[in-house]
Amino acid sequence: MSDAFIAHLHDLLDGLGRVSTRAMFGGHGIYLDGALVGVVIEEALYLKVDNETRLHFEAAGSEPYIYLGQQLPIRMSYWSVPAAAMESPQAMKPWAELAYAAALRKSPSKRRM
Repeated sequence: MSDAFIAHLHDLLDGLGRVSTRAMFGGHGIYLDGALVGVVIEEALYLKVDNETRLHFEAAGSEPYIYLGQQLPIRMSYWSVPAAAMESPQAMKPWAELAYAAALRKSPSKRRM
């Protein structure tokens, strides 16, 4: 994971709240105000989705992160973002807000401060 990519994510998300990153599972977790909103794997950002936000990501042509488990592929609740969202904070804002809302619905008691 390049420092430049992580810095770019901070630039995209900083206006939405306190952004932090942490190395995890061979990638990085992206936190917004203490809530895990995304993961970075192989220089690609995947944002948190749930049943309430999935249709937005599907309509934009996004895809879930899938990794190969011991026997079957495992589909994660993190989806790619549209390429345009990576170009500016304004373009990223609606996607990050959807991810933040999904993260809060997932486990509000586990948020890190």
